[in-house]
Order: sequence, then structure tokens, then C-alpha cells
Amino acid sequence: MMLLRHTVCGTLQGARSLSTRASAILSSLDIPAGAAELPGVYDGQWSGSGDVLESVCPTTGEVLARVRSATPHELHEALGKSKEAYLHLRTVPAPKRGELLRQIREALSAKRDVLGALVSLEMGKIKTEGIGEVQEFVDICDYAVGLSRMMNGRVVASERPGHTILEVPNPIGVVGVLTAFNFPVAVYGWNFSLSVAAGNANVWKPSPSTPLCSIATTKIIARVLEKNGLPGAISTLITGGKDVGEAIVASQDVPLVSFTGSEAVGKVVGKAVQSKFGKSILELGGNNASIIMPDADMSLAVPAVFFGAIGTAGQRCTSTRRLYLHRAIAPKFLDALQKLYATISVGDPLVDDTLLGPLHTRAAVGIYSDAVERLRQSGAEILIGGRKYDHAALSQGNFVQPTIAVPRTTDPADKIWSTETFAPILNVGLFDELEQAIEWNNAVPQGLSSSLWTRDIRNVGKWIGPKGSDAGIVNVNVGTSGAEIGAAFGGNKSTGWGRESGGDAWKQYVRWSACTVNFSDAAPLAQGVNFST
Repeated sequence: MMLLRHTVCGTLQGARSLSTRASAILSSLDIPAGAAELPGVYDGQWSGSGDVLESVCPTTGEVLARVRSATPHELHEALGKSKEAYLHLRTVPAPKRGELLRQIREALSAKRDVLGALVSLEMGKIKTEGIGEVQEFVDICDYAVGLSRMMNGRVVASERPGHTILEVPNPIGVVGVLTAFNFPVAVYGWNFSLSVAAGNANVWKPSPSTPLCSIATTKIIARVLEKNGLPGAISTLITGGKDVGEAIVASQDVPLVSFTGSEAVGKVVGKAVQSKFGKSILELGGNNASIIMPDADMSLAVPAVFFGAIGTAGQRCTSTRRLYLHRAIAPKFLDALQKLYATISVGDPLVDDTLLGPLHTRAAVGIYSDAVERLRQSGAEILIGGRKYDHAALSQGNFVQPTIAVPRTTDPADKIWSTETFAPILNVGLFDELEQAIEWNNAVPQGLSSSLWTRDIRNVGKWIGPKGSDAGIVNVNVGTSGAEIGAAFGGNKSTGWGRESGGDAWKQYVRWSACTVNFSDAAPLAQGVNFST
């Protein structure tokens, strides 16, 4: 029997009456809890007179706020101010931009717990994950502060006497950042921190279902910008729906677009950016696999798969969706995993010991139900879960039971395996040889994260080498989920080939120039070409 947590968000009482807890969180972030509507556009000033977006608590269905999105005119004005802000910021020395980021880091850290609580309230992830998400923004600010003194070009040897070649990075302009609901704070942080260190202004278009997280984050950043006498449009916020996203992507004043979302929309974004000869960073679908070898340490592997499949209610890009077990250890592993599933605490994500919160929307519940029904109709064995919770305390929220299924087929081309379902559904397949499991891992369209559990160094060599996993994240004895900020984050194939956060990801936020400098008294041509008369 699942352990149920009964402390949940209050229901909406009247037009703008909020539960005490929701009011406390919003007030702590300087968001008026009783306002009929909130402005959802910031470019140095707050505005918004377009369509109304509703922020809904996924735990109970309480309407947390109504936010006015951008009209076409407001969007145009905001983009213009962003370009002006870029023209100013690009002249600020990079180490001083790093000092700005240090101050933003301090401001975010001071509000970490309450901003994390808002993530839990509005998005639905559990408290520790909400706080951890804000910590990611803090961490990437730390990273970008150091990076601001190390965004180096190169000196290249010239074949011509008295010449040298420099490869020089400069700011690229205005960066459009379109983020998804599942990480409503951190993904903007990954992009914003590197982009500001590089000297760019940023336009943030958040998910329409998480406007409060973006408003709260923007307020924190805006105060730091104002204190430093800098344009607020360095971090412009434009809430809205599909039309706002399309306008940002199409704008000639936005040379770089970072998009996080579905493969289908990512394909549209990629084509639109390419049509204007822009640059794009795409972070799209996951569909990640863990492979468990017979020599794996079960005490580590089972909890890792448990978190990977259930963390954020299966709504991480890196969630574990496919589990490939060596036939020799499959019964033992599945028995241990099911025992963990059976003890999970589900309910209010703001209660400390809750491990499973709701799905983000009612539509997501429908996607979950459709996927489970497809499994049943195909003859899959449902080991645990497979339905909504029917407990009264959870009836107003989007709560579904984490599910483990053993499909009848292991054919990776089957829709059950090849399609990512953004819900806590884990499909299990059995294999006999590592090569077979690697082939299945690589056979799906997506290529974000992957994980091998083994203590045999020979298996490790196969897994991380040219015949191994083709994903962007290739882990050994680490789960698919929970990446650190120091390495570049992103995936291959239909995941989009984008890279954010650490590593060399910063190089995407600049324009590169090769500069040949002649400091001699002659002007020879390259390759020995003689063009004299």
C-alpha cells in the first residue's frame, strides 16, 4: 500500500482567494498573492495586456495566478529593448560581467528555498528537487563567474613571416531562450549565465504553464541589474503561447535560439532558425535506458533506477524509461525494484518525505493513461502501477501510479520502445549479451542519456567507446538522471545535438572570427601564390 501524504494545496475559494501556503510562497517572492492579474512582460518595466495565462497548482487544481502575456506590440517593443541592452552589455568587460553574475548568484541563493518551493507549488516536483533546481542556477552562476575570465580565443601559427592568426570570440547579440515546464528555473539559468558572461542580452519565453517561476526569477535578476545601473532588458521576460514563441524564433534580431521541448516542436524551431541563417541549441526528447549487467552492484543500481524512473514523476528529460536487464539477474532485480515502488510516499510535494508528486497537467495524465492502455492491449505484463490514484486526498491532483511493464516485444522499432512518454512508466527488456543491449540502447531515435551498471572494465571500454552508447550522456554506475553543471549537457540524434551548461557549451554563445594580423613590411599571399605584375 502506498504511503499517502494528506497535506495538500488548498482549493480555490472565490476569484482570487489563495490557500495560505500558496500566498506565503508568492508573497516571499514579491508576487502579489491577491492580485486579479499579474503582468507577464519585463524589459526594464513590467507590462502585459495580451492573453491571460493561468498558473494552476498540479497538486489540487488551485488557480495560483492569472498572468497577462505579451501583445504583438509589447513583444516588438521588448525585443527592441533587448537589442539596445545588448549594445550596452557587449562593451562591459567580461570580468565585470562576471561580477554581475556573482551578485545574481548571491541574490538567488538568498531566495533558494522559497523559489524552490514555488517550483514545487507550480510545477509539481518534490521539495528537495525544487530546491535543487534553484541550486543548479546558483552553481552555473559560480561557473560563469570563473568563465568570464577564461573565454579565450587562440593564437594560430601563420605560414607567412611576420604574420599571426588569432581566433577571437565576441558577443553574438540577443539570445532567445524558450524553456519547458519541467525545469522552469534551471534551464534559463544554464543559458542566461553563459550568455551574459559572453556579453549577450537574453529574451526568456517560459512555458505557458509555469509563468510564476519565470516572474519570480526575473524579479530577482532585475533587482541586481537595477542596482548596477544596467538595462533590465539584459534579462527580458515575455510570457505567452505559441505565437510568442514563433515570433521570437523568427526575429532577425535574435541570432541564437535555445529551445527545450518536444522533438516535434524542436524540428519546427530548428527549421525556422535555419531559414534565417541563425544558430540553434536544441534540447529535445529523452527515452533513456539503463543496462544492468550480472556483476552490477545491486545496492547501487536498484535505487538509481528507482530515482531515474520516478524522480519528478518521470518528467525529466533524463528520466529512465527503458530498463535492460541481463536475464541472469532479472528476477532478483525486479523483485527489489518493486519493493521500493511499493513503499514510495506520494502526495504534497512540499512535505519533506514525499517522493512522488503529481504530473504537471491533466493532459499529462491522459498521455500516461493512453500509454498504459497501449501496453495492456499489446499484451505487456504490468508488474506494478498502471492507473491513477483513487485516494480522496489526491483526487484533485494529477497523481498517477509509477508503472513497471514488461512488453511482449523487445523490438526497439515498436512504438512502446521508440516513443518517449513523459510519465513514470518504465519498460523492461531482457538480454543475454551486452552487445545486444547496446544495440537496443542505440536503436531508438533519441540519444540523450544512458547508463551501464557493471564492475568489469572490459564492459566499460565497450560502453564508452565507438561501438558503445551513442547518447550525449554515457554513464557508468551512475543513473541516467541528475547531471552536474560542470560538463556540457545535451543529446544526439533527435534529441537535437545541443549542448548547454558546462564544458565547451559557452562557445555557442559567441561569434567567432579568424583575424590574420600582418606586423611585417611585406604582404605575401598564402600558399605561396604570386600575383605580382
